[in-house]
This record gives sequence, structure tokens and C-alpha cells, in this order.
Amino acid sequence: MRVKATIAYNGTKFYGSQIQERETTVNGTLQDVLSSLGIETKIEASGRTDRGVHATGQVIHFDLPPFWTDTNKLQDVMNLKLPNSLHVRKIESVGDDFHARYSAKRRVYRYILKEGKSNPFYDEFITFVEKIDIKLLQSAIKNFEGTHNFEGFYKKGSDNKTTIRTIYKAYVYEHKGFIVLYFEANGFLRSQIRLMVGMLLGLNSEKYKIEDLENQLLCKQKISFKPAPSNGLYLAKIFYS
Repeated sequence: MRVKATIAYNGTKFYGSQIQERETTVNGTLQDVLSSLGIETKIEASGRTDRGVHATGQVIHFDLPPFWTDTNKLQDVMNLKLPNSLHVRKIESVGDDFHARYSAKRRVYRYILKEGKSNPFYDEFITFVEKIDIKLLQSAIKNFEGTHNFEGFYKKGSDNKTTIRTIYKAYVYEHKGFIVLYFEANGFLRSQIRLMVGMLLGLNSEKYKIEDLENQLLCKQKISFKPAPSNGLYLAKIFYS
């Protein structure tokens, strides 16, 4: 039986999601727990997250051996064995043709900012900015909506066949004192969101102008700039229909 599991994790406790030798990763930790329960099939995730990036709605799939039929019990047992930084939110049976990555239609990420100085209670989860011009961010982020060649907004080294992606929604809103940047697309390139947010933060600090964003998006120029810190980024939801 194939199952789909929705998971959440604190990315600061893991060296990214993909399995790596000698490093603690999300998928490696899950794989170890499943192996301890007699489940030896490979985990497939909706996509990778880099070191320090969090998730509230990451999706994985794996196949169960015949002796595992109770998904509620499996969820409970896994959560008992997993560290507090990683939690299985839901496990449900799916068809054999379901694939966590290739069946996905849309992906949602949120990036969380807060105005002011950092503090030890939020530092792992939020990016602090001394002063935020929310109206500027709300206007500038709209440039990313639509179908674009994001050649200037991704980290090299990934195996993408194309750098063209469609962003359906990109907007900024306030929630309980936090500034949330929302991105929904058919897919994202490696570090794409962090680089887009890095550009937006550069506009916010007046280091760049809106023309720089527009020209970078049109592949007319290449500005070297740092991606936004990983601690503010969350994989929020995967849509399959």
C-alpha cells in the first residue's frame, strides 16, 4: 500500500531534507525510523529544502509492507520515535500512481519577516529587518507573478531542465505583528525564493532600485546578491489537484 504523509519540521535542526552521509537530514531521520519499523522502501518527497528551511506542509510518499495496514497507528508510532523537531501531521493511503513530487500541481512557500532587532526566542524562525517598507514590498513582489525565466533567481548546481516557472500568486500581508511574503507556483528552482526575497530586501534597504529587479527578471542584467537567510522560509503546502 502506498501512503502519503504530511510532515512538519524545524529546519535549523537538520542539514537540509535530502539524505547525506554523516549529516542529520529530514529524509535520513525519517528513513531510519521507518527502517526500525520494518519499512525499507525509499522515501520520495515533494521537493528538497535547504539547510535551515522549515516546513509546515511538506509531503512524502512511501510504500508499506503487507503487515502495516493501520495508518493511524503508524503515525503515532513514528511520532514517538521521531525527535521533537520533526512531526508527522497526517498519513493517508493513496493510489499506486501517486508521486509526492511528480503529482504535485502547485507549491506554496511563506517567508516571515519582523521589524526590529533580533531576539533569541525568534531567531531560528524569523528574519529580522531593522525597518520594513511594507507598501514597497507589496508593490515590488507583484513583479514575480506570471511566467518568467528565473535564470537570475536560482542557485546553480541543480538538475533543472528549464529555469522557466509560473508564479500564480505573490503578495505580502501582516499577521500578528509579522510580515509574511506568500509565493504560490507550479514549482520553484533551488534557492529561488530566498533569492527573490533577497532582492526585495535590497529594495527595502534602498540598495537596489525596482529597475534592477525588472532587468534581472528579464535576464537583461545579473546582479550578484545574497539570498535571504534560510530561517525565515517555510514550505507551507503542496496542492495535488
